[in-house]
Amino acid sequence: MTSSFRHVLIAAMTVTLVAVGATAASAESDSVYVSSSPLPAGENGDVIKSQPSTYNGAKSTRIQYLSRDNKDRQVAVSGTVLVPDNPWTGPGERPIVAYAPFTFGMGPDCAPSKTLAGEGASDLVSGFQGGFVNALLGAGFAVAQTDYIGPWVTGSGDHPYVVRLSEAHTVLDVVRAAQRLPGTGLPADGPVGIAGYSEGGSAAAAAAELAATYAPELDVKGVYSGAAPADKAVLSKSLDGGMYAGFLGYALIGINQAYPEARLMDLANPAGADLFLKARQTCTMNAVLQFMYKQTSSLTKEGKPVSAYLAQPPFDAIVAENRIGTVKPAMPVLVEHSPMDDVIPAAVGKQMAKDWCGKGANVQWKELTTFTPFFSHALGMMTASGDATEWLKSAFNGQAGGGNCGRF
Repeated sequence: MTSSFRHVLIAAMTVTLVAVGATAASAESDSVYVSSSPLPAGENGDVIKSQPSTYNGAKSTRIQYLSRDNKDRQVAVSGTVLVPDNPWTGPGERPIVAYAPFTFGMGPDCAPSKTLAGEGASDLVSGFQGGFVNALLGAGFAVAQTDYIGPWVTGSGDHPYVVRLSEAHTVLDVVRAAQRLPGTGLPADGPVGIAGYSEGGSAAAAAAELAATYAPELDVKGVYSGAAPADKAVLSKSLDGGMYAGFLGYALIGINQAYPEARLMDLANPAGADLFLKARQTCTMNAVLQFMYKQTSSLTKEGKPVSAYLAQPPFDAIVAENRIGTVKPAMPVLVEHSPMDDVIPAAVGKQMAKDWCGKGANVQWKELTTFTPFFSHALGMMTASGDATEWLKSAFNGQAGGGNCGRF
């Protein structure tokens, strides 16, 4: 090999490696899970970037869009827009239903937009998510699914689990994003529904409360809220030391993310700090199995349970801010909860419905059918998906009814 040929070969290899590196860097920057700093200027619900995704029976597009956290700061959020292959046969234009996901975890690979596409860390919960989405798509609804705020998008920090304002914002803004996403054929101002169960039930309920003020242009015809953890003060006691103590751990991570000024971690002993770090990396089933029957009194410096602190400043104000049932929804709402729910007491969901009734809202309360007390919360989602779909059909047909306030 001559010296000149060697130089040419080295130069060619260098150019190739640089090109490959540039292509990889470009692909990474195009990912909906990579955000820019600062964020691009735009309005809530504007699509920052999008990518084709995969889902049987629907045209699927992953998106990154602008939304707001609980402090009203603009953030980048990921999600999925799905338009079913089957035509819409109902009245008017094809509706868009915002699907607010069930608890899926805290780790970067847990996001529903990943697991629905067959990527990320799939577990039993991702199957429940898919079942709910399939029911909505089967009715001909387009689905706008949010991942909420979380570490799946770079620079976004921990997931503010069951934080009322941020979850409501991300649910409402994913509908705006679906309306603005090019190439979907979806109407820019058509009918909208919202549905969710468990964490998604509280997110849907919070969105019902905020829709009139945060997104007044959306034509929300109805909201389905199943098994909503509407009152965190109750759950801080009912979950502590139980099979689903990991969900309480998630809620504490959410408080720490959304309200860092409260200095929640100052209360933790080394065991509490260790649990916090481990829980941040888990998806739902891993959290349930790892932290089952954990007593929070063993995780604090003073040996007090978390519920004792949540009743004191500054946490009592945080709990109050995140209680759902304080604002009248402007649209018909169906609230369901299984009387055998083994995670979230049915009294919590019923009280939320009663609180709304007291404000003059159009509320339908229904006991969710589950056939066993064992794993009734998780299994309830299988019934909830069909109930939500059928009720939203009636809402889109203008037949939601006048509710049953005063009769439950």
